[in-house]
Amino acid sequence: MKKLIFALFALFAGSLAFSQQITRFGVVDTARVYAAYFRNSAPVRNYENKKADFQNEINKRTEEIQKLQRQKADYQNSGNESAAMRVEAEITKKTDYLTQYTSAKNIELESLKNSLQNSDAFYKKLYSTLERVAEHEGFSLILSLQQANAILWYSSSVDVTDKVISELGL
Repeated sequence: MKKLIFALFALFAGSLAFSQQITRFGVVDTARVYAAYFRNSAPVRNYENKKADFQNEINKRTEEIQKLQRQKADYQNSGNESAAMRVEAEITKKTDYLTQYTSAKNIELESLKNSLQNSDAFYKKLYSTLERVAEHEGFSLILSLQQANAILWYSSSVDVTDKVISELGL
């Protein structure tokens, strides 16, 4: 009788152990989701256009400086030091302007980029989508790959990035 009770107890305890749900983790590459979400949005196109315009202006100013440097070298080779010094002053002035312009535009672009990345509408939609995907797939926790210092290893089988992009309709 004791053996039967022990066997039933062992069977009961074993079934309890197997009935516990195993915690499943998922990972998502939020940078890829962000890129897919904003790929064709007007604010991102505006950012990309400004970035291209700024780069074109930088290229134009750089060419001007290079032309002046060649002109200065020609003056120096011909022995016209006063003209070379005038051109050197202009090179310095244009180089300083280009440095300030580049710095200001980089700050402007970084600000635009940050405002795009911190879009409340995007994150509200992302979090509700992550919740749906996690619940549907049975994940207890979804980690972001951008916090890579907290993830030492992961299996690609837990990466739900493509599912999130798909659920967002992208």
